Amino acid sequence: MTPPQRRRRQPLPLPPPAPAPPAESPADRGKQPDRLYTITGPDGERAPLDLVTLIVACADPPSSATPEQTVVLRMCAAPLSVAEVSAYLGLPFTVVTVLLTEMLAAELVQARAPIVRQKLPDRSLLEAVMHGLQRL
Repeated sequence: MTPPQRRRRQPLPLPPPAPAPPAESPADRGKQPDRLYTITGPDGERAPLDLVTLIVACADPPSSATPEQTVVLRMCAAPLSVAEVSAYLGLPFTVVTVLLTEMLAAELVQARAPIVRQKLPDRSLLEAVMHGLQRL
């Protein structure tokens, strides 16, 4: 029995070079997303916001609101965390904190601390459970 003969692999043909991108026209620039610094504006002080800080809308969007602010105000009719707002907008956390800081200064939204559960349950609840177990 003779061993199988191996064939040498032929190199794959190179793909043709990509065509040069067309020159940009002003009409095409409107289709590109905005740069993050145009959304946030000048860098200033930021409100102390965590990922779990809850944001609640206080007012309807004014006519002078940016599209991002309008979306945030509509989303935050019910409390949302800053992390959720960031995820829904598809923007980084830092950009959202700057945006929310401006909205807090304009009193369009309120920031609330997250609801923290108690570390230990209430003593009366523990006593009720203990008495219930003793009756069994």
